[in-house]
Amino acid sequence: MSGLAKRKEAGKISVIDDFDYSTQSESYNREFIKWRRKKNNLFAFSYEVNKNESIYVDGRGFVVKNAVDAESEVLVRIFYILGLALIAYVVLDTLFRKGLIMVLSRVGVDIHSNFFSDSLYGGSKEIVTVLMIVTLLKVLIPAAYLQKRFALPRVVELMRTMHDPAGLVGAIAATLILCVATSLPNAYSSEPTEIYTYFRNLNADIEVWGQFEFLVYSLFDIIVLSIFSEVFFRGAMFAVLRQFGDIFAVIITSITAAMLTMDLREAPTMFCISLIASIGMLYSGSIFTAIAVNIIFKMYQLGLMVIQADHADKMPLTRNVFMIAVLIAGAVMLLVVWILHKYRGNKRILVNYTSEMRFGERLVYSVKIFPYSAVAVICFVYAIVRLVF
Repeated sequence: MSGLAKRKEAGKISVIDDFDYSTQSESYNREFIKWRRKKNNLFAFSYEVNKNESIYVDGRGFVVKNAVDAESEVLVRIFYILGLALIAYVVLDTLFRKGLIMVLSRVGVDIHSNFFSDSLYGGSKEIVTVLMIVTLLKVLIPAAYLQKRFALPRVVELMRTMHDPAGLVGAIAATLILCVATSLPNAYSSEPTEIYTYFRNLNADIEVWGQFEFLVYSLFDIIVLSIFSEVFFRGAMFAVLRQFGDIFAVIITSITAAMLTMDLREAPTMFCISLIASIGMLYSGSIFTAIAVNIIFKMYQLGLMVIQADHADKMPLTRNVFMIAVLIAGAVMLLVVWILHKYRGNKRILVNYTSEMRFGERLVYSVKIFPYSAVAVICFVYAIVRLVF
């Protein structure tokens, strides 16, 4: 009889021992368990009880300890910290950026902004420099804060053991298919498409940018920002949520990524990209897969915009060939992964987690925790304002 079966027969429950650690590397599992067993670790769900034993509580008599209460307490602590990190992200992206631009403008730097508007004006080099600095800070500071507070082992915080390359291939394949599917409405819209559409969320006067500025910011956005964004979303945030099952961690990080776009048009696509990045990372075992998903997605977006910016008669044909080629590549890669999966037999990818709190209840309970809930409301209101005005 297995250890788990013996514990169940004896009426013992241990959320740490009963967790399924079969999907990751030995070093990951060892450090994850060690972190969860640390004394005074406020962010580790380490509930353990014997159902055959009971304790006396005034007014209630002899009762068994409640696993739901223990789980709820840990969720409150975790989502409180997540909420603070998201507040930092939003403040850096809005108030800090406006304040920095006002200060730079006062000291003579050629960059300007209206406090009641997101639009930026001035020299192209100045705008690109400020945008890159603020964008890095809004990701790195919250990521560093989460790493500091949760104090996860580095091997757990950043998965880096590529134990199954099929997960990388499958994630890229799914990304390519999603790219084509989500670009269809814009690609065949009657509205004229310019290269500036790719940069519309910058709210900057980019029509005066030169090729150098476009190249620098494009490389920064596609490569540098993709890396650090995944460190934020698929780092400590994802790792600490895995205690409650992989599906829960995947959904919460995807909701967070979608709402931080503060754009109702982009939120659904970002939610799907985050899903693919998370599942691909778990399947392959490496955060590099999640980074690759973001890089491929942004490269496709930019490539399509460059093609559509060409007003030559052959542009529609070039665009169609490009999209069909990407779709076929994604389908072929996905077919190869499916064949390998069938050949090697079923493999567990996501860790299941069962508790007395149902999944839907845990999800709703978590997103309602302050200040995470407050940030969600702010992002939604901001997205509505941007859509209307």
